[in-house]
This record gives sequence, C-alpha cells and structure tokens, in this order.
Amino acid sequence: MRSIASRWRAGIKRAPFFGFAAALCACAALATKLPRYGGVLRIELREAALSPDPREWKPGTPEFASNEKLAALIFDRLVSLDEYGRFLPQLAVEWSHDPAFQRWVFKLRGGVTFSDGSALSGAEAEAALRPLLPAGMRASSSGMTLTLQSAAAAPDMLEQLASGRYFIFHDAGDGRLAGTGAFILTEASHSRTDGKPSFYTLQANNSCWAGRPFLDRVEITAGLPALKRLLDLELGQADVIELAPELVRRARQEDLRVWTSDPVTLFGLRLPDGDGAEQARLREAISLDRVTMAGVLLQRQAQPAAALLPEWLSGYASLFSIEPDSESERELRGTPKLSSAAAGEPMLLRVDAPGELAKLLGDRVALNARQKGVNLQLAGKNQQTHLAPAAPAEVRLFVWRFTLLSAPAELAELQASLRVGDSAAPGGAKGELQQLYAKERKLLEDRRVAPLVLLPEYIGLSANIRDWMPARWGEWRLADAWLDTPAVSSAPPSETPSRTQRE
Repeated sequence: MRSIASRWRAGIKRAPFFGFAAALCACAALATKLPRYGGVLRIELREAALSPDPREWKPGTPEFASNEKLAALIFDRLVSLDEYGRFLPQLAVEWSHDPAFQRWVFKLRGGVTFSDGSALSGAEAEAALRPLLPAGMRASSSGMTLTLQSAAAAPDMLEQLASGRYFIFHDAGDGRLAGTGAFILTEASHSRTDGKPSFYTLQANNSCWAGRPFLDRVEITAGLPALKRLLDLELGQADVIELAPELVRRARQEDLRVWTSDPVTLFGLRLPDGDGAEQARLREAISLDRVTMAGVLLQRQAQPAAALLPEWLSGYASLFSIEPDSESERELRGTPKLSSAAAGEPMLLRVDAPGELAKLLGDRVALNARQKGVNLQLAGKNQQTHLAPAAPAEVRLFVWRFTLLSAPAELAELQASLRVGDSAAPGGAKGELQQLYAKERKLLEDRRVAPLVLLPEYIGLSANIRDWMPARWGEWRLADAWLDTPAVSSAPPSETPSRTQRE
C-alpha cells in the first residue's frame, strides 16, 4: 500500500509552480493597472438568510458555509492558512505548545480594536472562543495571552483555529457582534416571507488593523434562485454569484468567468443499522453507481467519491477504490431477491439534502437498488433535523459541507451528525494520519455510511473584479479585491492605511 501523504503535501508540492505563475500574472497586471479604491461589490447567494453569529451555525450544513462567508468580512481569526500550507499570524502574532500538544499559548496582536471601539485582549478572545470550542477543550487568558488546554493531544489545533467558526468577536450586549475585520455590517434585512430574498450591507472598516479594504461597500442579496443569479451576472447586475452546478456549462459557453474550488461538498447515504445477515444483504444490494452520477447526472461537474474526506483534506482518499466489486456483483445477480419486509414493502429513501440535485441523486440510488431486488422508494425531502439518525429499514441521503481544515475534527463532526462509529478524533501527533485512515476505512467497511459524489463550489464573476484570490477550499478573501471601473478612485481615502501596509 502506498504511504499516506501529509494532507497539505500535495498543495505544497504544487506551490512553487503556482507561485511562479501567480507572480507572472501579478507582474503583467501591475504593468498596466494598479489597485483602485472605491466601488460597491454586489454578491448574490443561494441561502435565504445569513447569520454572522458563529454560535448559531450548524456544522456540515450549506448554511454554515454561507454564514462563514459573511462572517469572514466582519471578523478575523487567530491564524490563517495560505496556499503553501503555512500558518500566518492574524490576531495572534506568536504561538507555542507543550510536547504533548495539549497546551497551546497564543500572544495576541497589540493595538487592535473592534468596530465598536473595544480593544482586543485575551479576555475578549477567550469569551469569543469559549462557546465555540469542542468538548474537552477550554480557554483561559491573562492580559494579551490566550491559552487553550485540550484533554487529548491536539496537533491540529492551528488547522482548526484557521477555519470553521473560530472567529474572534466582541459581544456588544444588544444582539450585535463587533469584529476587527475589513468590513462592518451596517444593515441586515432578513426576509420574513418564504421565497423572498434577504439583504445585507457592509461598509469598509477604515480602522481595520490590516489596512482599509479597497472596496467602499459590499452588498449581499441572499435567497435568489439559481437562474436569477446567473441572469443578473449576465446583465451586469451582480459581480459575484454562487453558480449552480447545472448552470456551469452554460456560463462557460457564454464566456463568463467561473472560479472552481476543490471538492467541498459530499453527498452520501446513511444506511440502516443492524448486524443481522439480512441487514447486511440490504446494504450490499444498494449499489452505488458513482461514476454515472458524477459524469452523466451531474454533467462532469462533480467527481465520484470513494472516501468520506476529500483528497485535499485527508491526503489519502486516493487509496480508496471507486471501482465496483465485480465478485460481489456476480454474487448478487445469482442470489434470489430479498424476501424480507423491505423487499415486499417499500423501504424509504429520505432526502435530507435540499434542492433538485439531491433529489436527482436519490432517484438514481433508488433505481439501482430496485435493479438489485430492493424495493427502495424515494420519500422526498425530509423535514426532520439535518442528518438525523437513520431509522430501521430506512436510508437517508445527506449532504455535508466541509468547513474545517483539520481532517480529524471534520471526520469527528461528520460521525457525530450521522451517529456512526466512535466520533472521538485520533489522539497523538505520531501516526495521526495512519490512525485517521484506519478509522475511515473501518467506517466504510461497516457499510453504515456510503459516499456518493464530491462537488466543488462554483462562483461566477463579473469582468471588472480584480485580485479575486480565494483559498482552494472555498474561503473568500475580499479584503484585497477591487473593482476595475471608471467610477472608482485610484487613491485611498485620506488618513486611512493602505492594504499594502498589512503587518
């Protein structure tokens, strides 16, 4: 078996080439144009309502990712991760840990204030992180020092703090959260009617510790249908849109700018529990034609998934095979159809994931199952809690949006939601990836959960956006983006620091 590479090794190996290419592109751009200050960036998103409060987000949901995009404009984290796999200081300028990776100490950046004028301190960082930290981890502070203590080894602490919900904010006490980020949320109009969009306005933070952003304002419209978003981009009424997978081909045919992330969304099945032979045969009979789903149903805008975690996150997903087990297929074809109640009465396939895409995948799964003698019927969209545990003789199609840069933490969150296996993250720095690989292999061999396809994020961009440099895992970085339009200024507002003066 091939050795398991570091989860960031692939990105680091590609970094020199991409870094050189990016430098060439940057030099070519600078030769003709310089960044300009001013302008309004118009963004259109799929989700109907957003919340900048990380304490309200539910892990794994599509709403989590949309909320994170809004929060990243307002708040900062302690550290960030760049495309080279390097951790960069943000609100923390230094960090250290004990030999057991259980005690992490962070020295905070001085002179930083929240948008309401409050000063950043260890106590503020502790208050923000305390409700967000996982079980077994606690925070304490003293002056400008923050300490995180974990009951188990946490060698992936920086990966966790550089992603997900781990933003630093100040609770103003009146329901508003103040941040230290590039923008300030000045207006939030949540729709009270189903099908109506919500609106959010953010103004540039002139006092941002990292320098004023180039944009004057960001306007977000949330809850628009996929076709409406694409039409607005085509007509020049939007600058950045979330692009539905089924519309990617059309957008490219019309020569629109399309940015694609690494695979960040998993569609999979939660199969029935039970250790009896009949339950095992039921799980075996539900065939997963992943290649057809990704290549035909999704028009090659997705990729078949043999593992739960994507390759860019785990580093070992390629060790799992997506080829069908020919011997098992022949055995199933030669075996009489199941005579259980599941074969006589329809077994339900409930779709926990929203949207037509999930229903399309559910139809395909049900068709494949019926071809193997399992009377599986699509029950439609499930109205219960996201990723609720599967009932006996019931299959659930779920969606999981990856948001953490820590593979052990992400797998633990997924397991906890699906209620399969031991959701405790592997402990210890030595052999961490080997332990994680063995844990995921055991999950797949138990046949309680089956991955289907992995889907990237598609973003449509207008022609006048410059320095659009998101992370490959889907995180947007709009503080340095600017608009190349005649209406905006080429100089920063007076007495405000430039983005190029970032520490």
